[in-house]
Amino acid sequence: MPKRTRQPKKKKRVRKHGFLIRMSTASGRKTIKQRRVKKRTRLAV
Repeated sequence: MPKRTRQPKKKKRVRKHGFLIRMSTASGRKTIKQRRVKKRTRLAV
């Protein structure tokens, strides 16, 4: 039986989807803005 494809790593998760990465691009800033509009408690990972 093959192993599962998702092997979560905290560092990779943060570096790919974290707040600083989001803020570094225009589209990422737009994403954060939309999440603020929706009153999301977690803006990024």
